[in-house]
Amino acid sequence: MTLFALALVLVAAVFHATWNLLAKRVGDGGAVFVWLFGVCAALIYAPLAAVVVFVVAPHLGPAQFLFMFGSGILHLGYFVLLQRGYAVGDLSLVYPLARGTGPLLATAAAIVLFGERPSLLVIFGIALITAGVFVLTSEGLSFRSGLGAGVFYGLMTGVFIAAYTIWDKQAVSALLIPPLLQSWATTIVTTLLLTPVAMANRKKIKALWRDYKPEVFGVAILSPLSYILVLTALVFTPVSYIAPAREISILIGAAMGAGLLSEGHSTRRLIAAAAMVVGVIALALG
Repeated sequence: MTLFALALVLVAAVFHATWNLLAKRVGDGGAVFVWLFGVCAALIYAPLAAVVVFVVAPHLGPAQFLFMFGSGILHLGYFVLLQRGYAVGDLSLVYPLARGTGPLLATAAAIVLFGERPSLLVIFGIALITAGVFVLTSEGLSFRSGLGAGVFYGLMTGVFIAAYTIWDKQAVSALLIPPLLQSWATTIVTTLLLTPVAMANRKKIKALWRDYKPEVFGVAILSPLSYILVLTALVFTPVSYIAPAREISILIGAAMGAGLLSEGHSTRRLIAAAAMVVGVIALALG
């Protein structure tokens, strides 16, 4: 894993944790909130997508369109499940479970499907990062009650993370779809699929726009941007390296949950954070 790829992933992790904090603040925004920030994101990134299409002029055939559409479906499931998780669970529970489960499954799938063969040092790093994730959540799972829904949505979100990571890796590396265009097309598909739901809830759209306008714009900018950086790294780096390295965002998200949302468990999170940092260093060296 090159230092450039690692830098892309680390910057993306900061953006990713930040937009998840903003989404958590909205709470029970549900599919309507996903539609609202999707519309804003589609408009914000449209000029850049146009530049990619007309300047880079990538080949766009049936396979490329299929992968852009499929990514939109997978991201739709991801966003709706994640937002539902934030409505019923803590940021410090749902976010680590989703981020930890997703890369772990994605890495395993990449090894099986793509024949990727990470080194022993990389496997050690993956193990440390994954262990850090579950140490981070184990205190809450052991001693807090009423967590079933949050755990369920966190784990299901992780399944969709794994699915779209593998799918989009193929899109940007094998089919050569530019990362920004893949991300923008995904946003368009997700937003269009949610439009009937949004139109049936116009009052909720107005309420969310009135009460959470900064959060809407924040997620609209940072969510695509963070993923574009990850897709760029995936163009020239195996999934089994990128997917686990993204888990550093868990440390940032946990710190935000503890510091800004007062969700506690600082000692256990420091232990988990140390394991993840060492794991990321192992990925970079391996």
